[in-house]
Order: sequence, then structure tokens, then C-alpha cells
Amino acid sequence: MQDAHNNYDVTDFHGALLDILSVMNQPKRDETLLEAANVKLDQALFPLLVAIGRSAPVGVVELADSLGRDYTTVSRQVKRLQEMQLARKQPAERDKRIGEVTLSPKGRELIENIDEARQRLMNQIFTDWQKEDVGELFRLVRKYANSVKGKAPTGR
Repeated sequence: MQDAHNNYDVTDFHGALLDILSVMNQPKRDETLLEAANVKLDQALFPLLVAIGRSAPVGVVELADSLGRDYTTVSRQVKRLQEMQLARKQPAERDKRIGEVTLSPKGRELIENIDEARQRLMNQIFTDWQKEDVGELFRLVRKYANSVKGKAPTGR
């Protein structure tokens, strides 16, 4: 077991994460990705569609929590995706009182287009990187994400 009392200086790491999030949260980035994917979609619905694609079937409350949005807002947006025939909502198998959301075939097709465009755009970023560095980055970021998802901050 590793020493739980390591005291790393995370200042630069935290700053790098904030830089990445700042760029990723720019509306222009979503516009560029949607345009590259040839997808016409309200930007407010874009993160919701992607989240459903990653987590489906997923409850609306859980979806709202994962996006940091209010349940009522997400519920309204899910209805919009349903009206656009991009998502489906049905009772959860484990508890019929809970509504779970999945992508429709049309929604899955949009996500596939978005994923392909993301591949092209992200690979442009790595054109000057060594293949081993890219692989190591992906491995470590996944390891970090798994750790973050598994542990809540303790406040110490």
C-alpha cells in the first residue's frame, strides 16, 4: 500500500487542469466540433447528448448530477432530445419509478459523427508529440480519472 501521507505540490497540475477545462468549456470549441461532425444541435443540448451516450442507460437525476445541472433543467432538455428523436426515456428495469435515458438510433449516429470529428481534431493537437508520450498521457489521465471518481476529497 502506498503512503497515504504524501504531500505533493499540486499547484502546476491543478493549473494545467484548469487551463484544459477553460479551453474545453469555450462555446467556440463545441461549435467547431459540431461543425466538423456536420451536426446541427443546440449547444445547451450537446453536453447532455454526449453524457447520455457515455452513461446510458442513465437516470435523469444522475445525469443532472454528473453535469452539475438542476434536475428540472435536465429533465426539460431530455424532453427536447426526445422530441428531436435523439433520445428515449423509459422506466428503469431495477425500479420502474425511475426514468432512464438512452440514445435513439438517430442519437447514436450523431454521437458517432461527433466521436469521429473529435478524433480528427484531437489528433491534430498531437501531431508534434512522440507516440509513446501520447500513450503515456492517455494512460495516466485514465488512471487519474479512475482515482478521482473513486475517492471524494477529504478536506485535509
